[in-house]
Amino acid sequence: MSNAMTETVKEKYGAVAESSLSSKSAGVSDVAAAFGYSAGELGSIPAEANMGLSCGNPTAMASLKPGEVVVDLGCGGGIDVFLAAQRVGPMGKAIGIDMTPAMIERAKNNAERGADGKPFTNVEFHLANIDAMPIADASVDVVISNCVINLAPDKPAVFREMARILKPGGRVAISDIALKKPLPAEIENDVMAVVGCIAGAIKVDEYVAGLKAAGFAEVAVVDSKADLNAYAKVEGQSGCCSPVMDEPKVKGLNILPVGGCGSGATVHGGLGDLLSRYDVNDFAASVKVFAIKP
Repeated sequence: MSNAMTETVKEKYGAVAESSLSSKSAGVSDVAAAFGYSAGELGSIPAEANMGLSCGNPTAMASLKPGEVVVDLGCGGGIDVFLAAQRVGPMGKAIGIDMTPAMIERAKNNAERGADGKPFTNVEFHLANIDAMPIADASVDVVISNCVINLAPDKPAVFREMARILKPGGRVAISDIALKKPLPAEIENDVMAVVGCIAGAIKVDEYVAGLKAAGFAEVAVVDSKADLNAYAKVEGQSGCCSPVMDEPKVKGLNILPVGGCGSGATVHGGLGDLLSRYDVNDFAASVKVFAIKP
């Protein structure tokens, strides 16, 4: 992925962070529910932490324990950081990493807002790329992430960083998008298909091989069988990872509007027609990724 592409991703997710999308918005909670979040979980964290960007619920599969240190790669507004913080308790810590300044600002505001008026005191957030994290070696028990590693331009570097920060015996529990077969060229080469978490994804066997090359053992990448078209079935949503308002529903990928969510204009007018001819479930899957650092 080029530097220009990375800047495009940052710009588009920054626009989402600066929007008013939250669990109070039409469709956003429905998207989260479609990928495994319970109403109780969503009700226990600030509504603004959920922007409908998930493709799974990594905290539900991470078997988090009190006192553990958890790092969330690409934390967004903090949805998984806050859920993890509740599970690890006051003796543990949940740390969010994100490359988008507006997302980090939103996450920090959410931490101060807290749950039921009580700020989160066992969380911290860092503005950084996930292939170069400001986290000490062997200091983390669990790495989680939610639909973000597909956006990383250098995935082997991300896998190496995950191995570096984890303690021996530390574990990985990630929700992501992986490819089941090659994408059609017109999707693979579309910039908004990268922003939408599809064109930057790698094949399942590449995911496994990449984690093993970084030193992980007991690697498993499991198809969650979730319908990636769930986004398009909800009012105001158009697809994987990012919401859009007042646009035609298309299959499984997002169209981000110019000037932030809700403006009614798209940055790529031809994307809707392109994706209306493909079902993204034929090519990609929401996966659960597990690994152990020996």
